[in-house]
Amino acid sequence: MRIAIGIATRGRAAILAETLRELARQTRPPERIIVSHAAPADIGPPHPGVEYLQGAAGLPRQRNAILDAAGDCDLVLFLDDDFLPAPDYLQVTAEVFASLPDCVVTTGTVLADGANGPGFTPAEGRAILARDGQAGDPLAVAPHFNGYGCNMAVRMAVVRRHGIRVDEALPLYAWYEDIDFTRQLGRHGRILRLAGARGVHLGTKLGRTPGRRLGYSQVANSVYLARKGTYPWSHALPSLLRHTLKNALRAPWPEPWADRWGRFRGNLIALADWARGRVTPGRILEL
Repeated sequence: MRIAIGIATRGRAAILAETLRELARQTRPPERIIVSHAAPADIGPPHPGVEYLQGAAGLPRQRNAILDAAGDCDLVLFLDDDFLPAPDYLQVTAEVFASLPDCVVTTGTVLADGANGPGFTPAEGRAILARDGQAGDPLAVAPHFNGYGCNMAVRMAVVRRHGIRVDEALPLYAWYEDIDFTRQLGRHGRILRLAGARGVHLGTKLGRTPGRRLGYSQVANSVYLARKGTYPWSHALPSLLRHTLKNALRAPWPEPWADRWGRFRGNLIALADWARGRVTPGRILEL
């Protein structure tokens, strides 16, 4: 089984370097590590054994470039540039895919997710990994709704057979692109959460989408994917309403790391566009 690790990055060279150093600790090394970036400043000094692809910015475009480059691989493990995997992450993932032919997507167990708070430093992330006392069967799996974009592996034979792509109609950071992509794959097999593939998502705030654009995407992308059929309305409506309400309630007293007022304004613009029948993910490029 040939495995590529694919990382799309933009404007976070120092964090990328930390993640690449962590990948050197994998007990089952990948056959390839492919980094997709938009400019030389995104990557810093090249790391030995890493392949670099320079092209158009935007998470879907960058991840599609990785899929195109990994044609000789059986699996692609997509990692965010700020995700630190435990040393046996890839070994567990490979064993699950090898033993379960109907598995098309896996996503790991996130020990701590800095995306939900101020984020973690690389040192804090490594400390969390070091303290992890995993119990139970490391190859245990459970059905999951979708792959989480910061750490998700896909079976390339299914990607190629059905021409599945990351939707480039979702620009920039591409809110929920992971749901859309993996739910398409899930039509052809199982999406599984792995107990033994563990890691820490640092949730680095540098390089994130500005608040107004993110808020717009929280509404517009949910509507777009529900219409597309990859994200049921039973999930899309609660999601966009939950985020809008959360942003509204926290806007007067925002967390230091979140532009809640900007997000709420983006929510309102998207809701108004939806009411007028013109809501579309690409509108964030005008905001």
